[in-house]
Amino acid sequence: MKKAKIETPLGIAELTGDSDGLSSVKVLDEGIISAEIPSELKETALQLEAYFKGTLQNFDLKLNLQGTDFQKKVWKKLLEIPYGSTTSYLQLSRDLGDEKAIRAVASANGKNPLWIIVPCHRVIGSDGSLTGYAGGLHRKKWLLDMENPPVQQSLF
Repeated sequence: MKKAKIETPLGIAELTGDSDGLSSVKVLDEGIISAEIPSELKETALQLEAYFKGTLQNFDLKLNLQGTDFQKKVWKKLLEIPYGSTTSYLQLSRDLGDEKAIRAVASANGKNPLWIIVPCHRVIGSDGSLTGYAGGLHRKKWLLDMENPPVQQSLF
């Protein structure tokens, strides 16, 4: 597995992957930026940079998801949440066919290894609250605000 660390507005992103695809993107509070990015991770770095600049809404990367079958099913469903939109843990459970699996869905969501790429930050509480995010709720709020900025209202 190759690794690289890149700077983002939310901290250092540690990218991990190989020729089989991207397997992990983690956010770190500190770290040393990689002087060179392995070829297997260059496209990820470019797309993350474009995402943070606001010029990319949908990632197009080869993913190598590592997890249980159920986790992979949840993560693939997360990929269907459009940029600038949110869904609830309850709705995600319903979409997966089992409303009672809400805790398992939330757990799988929390174990998502591909920060931002698989947009777990777009899942919120049924009441609209920002609940749970491995990268910290301040990062979740920042991402949601970036993807869906408030509309400036005219005074006239």
